[in-house]
Amino acid sequence: MDDLAVLIEPQIPALRRYATALLRQREAADDLVQDTLERAIRAWPQRREGDLRAWLFAILRNRYLEGVRRRRGIEVGPEALMEIAEVGVDPEAAVGARDVLDGIAALPEEQRSVLLLVAVEDMSYAEVAAVLAIPVGTVMSRLSRARGRLRAFLDRAPTIVTGHLRRVK
Repeated sequence: MDDLAVLIEPQIPALRRYATALLRQREAADDLVQDTLERAIRAWPQRREGDLRAWLFAILRNRYLEGVRRRRGIEVGPEALMEIAEVGVDPEAAVGARDVLDGIAALPEEQRSVLLLVAVEDMSYAEVAAVLAIPVGTVMSRLSRARGRLRAFLDRAPTIVTGHLRRVK
């Protein structure tokens, strides 16, 4: 069991970041990570050799999707990510960060997952493909569409600058 903890423990911060980005609530993200770790520990004897990180992220994502299916239609608030976005940031930058977070939240789940895993967790396309159980080409396609949608969203997002409303370009 100690060996298992040594392997899993370094993955927890990345799992928390990903869960927080998906759920946008810190407490719910912590619950999801705990559920993921419990599931991983129970399934450890059946685990196939391979990338531990990808396996844990796949469990987390599957648990997240199960939760989404259960609570269809419930809007999740932005409190958790806003705390992250505003730490040590001036008000103008915080508004821009909110725009980015809102844009990411507006993406379809399959594009949001790919974007977060590549951009935030710094996973390779092959690692993301393993986590999501999709071909590498699909990862590249979804990432491209996510970046395009996010860019279009940010082009339309109003931002406050020195008390005035303006469009970000």
